[in-house]
Amino acid sequence: MNPESLVELAHYKMPFGKYKDRYLVEIPEYYFGWFKQKGFPEGKLGFMMEQMHEIKINGLEELIFKIRRQYPAPKPKRKP
Repeated sequence: MNPESLVELAHYKMPFGKYKDRYLVEIPEYYFGWFKQKGFPEGKLGFMMEQMHEIKINGLEELIFKIRRQYPAPKPKRKP
């Protein structure tokens, strides 16, 4: 992942379900484990969830918390 993607991941929030509006890093690992077994959603959300799962199973959550503290959330891209 490139640095911009890590900043985006650090600020990415769950858009639905039990953990709606929570940062992905704040969601328990078992939730991502369930999706790994059943299949991650398609698209960007699925990619972000899969990356966060890898970060969590490797114990790197503090890196994401640090990124979130040090770098502001990326501004949403405007559609022309």
